[in-house]
Amino acid sequence: MNDDPRPGHSLRGRVLADAPRFRLPDGAKLAVWTIVNVENWVPTSPMPRTVLPPPMGKPLQPDIPNWAWYEYGMRQGFWRFLATLEKRRIRATFAVNGSAISVYERACRAAADAGWEFMGHGFIQQPMHYVSDQRQAIAQTVEAIARLTGRAPRGWESPGLTETDETLDLLSEAGIEYVADWVLDDMPVRLMTASGAMMSVPYTVEINDVVITAIQQHASDEIFRRGRDQFDRLYLEGAQSPKVMAISIHPYLTGAPHRIRYLEELYDYIAGHDGVVMCTGGEIVDFCKDDETTGVNP
Repeated sequence: MNDDPRPGHSLRGRVLADAPRFRLPDGAKLAVWTIVNVENWVPTSPMPRTVLPPPMGKPLQPDIPNWAWYEYGMRQGFWRFLATLEKRRIRATFAVNGSAISVYERACRAAADAGWEFMGHGFIQQPMHYVSDQRQAIAQTVEAIARLTGRAPRGWESPGLTETDETLDLLSEAGIEYVADWVLDDMPVRLMTASGAMMSVPYTVEINDVVITAIQQHASDEIFRRGRDQFDRLYLEGAQSPKVMAISIHPYLTGAPHRIRYLEELYDYIAGHDGVVMCTGGEIVDFCKDDETTGVNP
């Protein structure tokens, strides 16, 4: 990249000043995309996240209670998501670990049958910094998704939104068109890779149940209250320039019985407004006019 020693300079250099011209169908103000995250937590490894601290502060493996916490989401919470979205005719973007395709084949086939867009989410749930061969892990993930769905994924969300200096270049090399790791705007932006520009589709750490529930530990209704307020502001601003709102959910969190109703209420609130497009990440990329650019995003 660049030899400039200023902190973060190489990251800033990835973000192109010219943004794609972003237009929604029929003059809509806001694109809302839902990301359902399904992962493979390996029982014999440290859990990516925990809800119950280990006895006497000593981590134990296998970590049965925290692994089972996640597993509950795949046995129950995922199917609540499926019912909630199907009832409202919403197609999600399905961010899935490549190895989860075989571990949770029934759920993954149900997502495919529902017409969800599949997005790569690493091969197993671990930071990209710990992956010994990123090129191989990306290829394995693309292959697993293509084998199930009949098509390679267009998008990628790294586990924990992690990347090394080479991740974007390897993703572009593998044919990935957009990433969700760069949570730096409410509109799509262009990122530079060794083989050309790639799109960054606005993802979220704000309307994300890992942050809301597992980290900040808010009450069950926070996803509705915060989601409503996020929607209201973006909808207002979208009258001047279209915006993107992401809703990122995990079966073991928002799929719990005491939280699912608030996700349903958020979707019903959004449905009460005109000028909103419920879409996938790939559709957001398609709404960008590749032959036109505008200035630096505000």
